[in-house]
Amino acid sequence: MGLKKCFLQNVLEAGTDEAGRGCLSGPVVAAAVILPDDFEHPLLNDSKQLSEKQREKLRPIIEEKAIAFGVSYIFEEKIDEINILQASILAMHKSIDKLHITPEHIIVDGNKFRPYNEIPYTTIVKGDAKFLSIAAASVLAKTYRDEFMLKLDAEFPQYFWKKNKGYPTKQHRNAIREFGVTNYHRKSFKLLPEQLKLDL
Repeated sequence: MGLKKCFLQNVLEAGTDEAGRGCLSGPVVAAAVILPDDFEHPLLNDSKQLSEKQREKLRPIIEEKAIAFGVSYIFEEKIDEINILQASILAMHKSIDKLHITPEHIIVDGNKFRPYNEIPYTTIVKGDAKFLSIAAASVLAKTYRDEFMLKLDAEFPQYFWKKNKGYPTKQHRNAIREFGVTNYHRKSFKLLPEQLKLDL
């Protein structure tokens, strides 16, 4: 079953999604994409099912064919200041800011959003598996974020960010135990399970 082209017919619609919400380090990255009505690509089905290679292959195709796209980063300090949910929504807002055409409707992956400039919006749980523009946004958000984490990995190879991209893998947590935290870690997150004991 293929993805649907749009939520509303005959309306300039942008899809938006973020990547990196569950990570312990690095930014949360969001993208917004407006696709032409005739856009289709066999690979772009459900972005969660895509391999890294497939996402990398899709990114330039999406960027070339999109009517407009925008990508934005919200970094650790801001995430710690306003919390990850608000930071994710802010990242999506900022990615919509970067569209050179104003959409008439916004479809959002997930179930939380805040109004953006009075443009009507619809939140869609698992939207990246249902609508092309959200799937395209999720591919951009993920590839841009992964690329950024590779740069950070060059600075701090001991955390294996090249491999875990900042997600809470066992290897990542062991590195935090051994080397402590960097300025790229989200201080408001529970970086280690044993931090629970501090709250007693």
